[in-house]
Amino acid sequence: MHVFTLKDELIASLEIRNPVELEGRRALVTGGTKGIGAAVVSQLTQAGATVLTTARSRPADFGETAFVAADITTVTGCAAIAQAVKEQLGGVDIVVHVAGGSSAPAGGYAVLDENEWQKALDLNLYPAVRIDRALLPDMVAQGTGVVVHITSIQRQLPLADATTAYAAAKAALSTYSKSLSKEVSPKGVRVVRVSPGWVETEAAVGLVNEISRNSGTDYEEARQSLMNSLGGIPLGRPAKPKEVADLVGFLVSGRAASITGTEYVIDGGTVPTV
Repeated sequence: MHVFTLKDELIASLEIRNPVELEGRRALVTGGTKGIGAAVVSQLTQAGATVLTTARSRPADFGETAFVAADITTVTGCAAIAQAVKEQLGGVDIVVHVAGGSSAPAGGYAVLDENEWQKALDLNLYPAVRIDRALLPDMVAQGTGVVVHITSIQRQLPLADATTAYAAAKAALSTYSKSLSKEVSPKGVRVVRVSPGWVETEAAVGLVNEISRNSGTDYEEARQSLMNSLGGIPLGRPAKPKEVADLVGFLVSGRAASITGTEYVIDGGTVPTV
């Protein structure tokens, strides 16, 4: 976008600005203090949106983005987030559910007790269900909005040793998302899914460094061994958080106005099937 000022009917100054296609839009991003979530917050902010994000606590160096401290794995935490959206944003146009993950131990199905299964569902499925339920009525009433659910390729390629519960919860999230899209898309609210493979976040770098120390290899060898454990990444590297955020930025924009009810995989080719 070119912005210029006139003086005596001549151009006195010229400024070239990046387009702000989300200007005036209000966005909630869960899990937005690190990794993919932080990249999504940055992308939407740069595109002109007013963003509110959430985590259990606010990092000291987080910046000026609107924030609510809440435990998203609880009913009360999700209610607090929905209330903060209404109080701090006055409503919402974009919801991006990024919060998720797994802390389950290795050992396969036998070590996944009731607590581990509940934790997987509490973090990877129920927050989206609860927050959507609280915010969608207003989005439907205004006749416009976008909801993005961050799923995972593990819903198709579960790693049996440690992430069966996580993969099952993400599969449930994907099914829920598809069903939701069929209900609210005719009312003006688009619902889409983004399915990342391995993304080289700060946590992923920490994992590779730990593998490197334990195996006596360097970072690149450990990184390659992890990619091999996934069956390989044809692109030769994991995705970057910003690349996932760029995809989300496109999907919530007017350029994707006819896209709803579908899933976009960003995995460097890891999923080997059509």
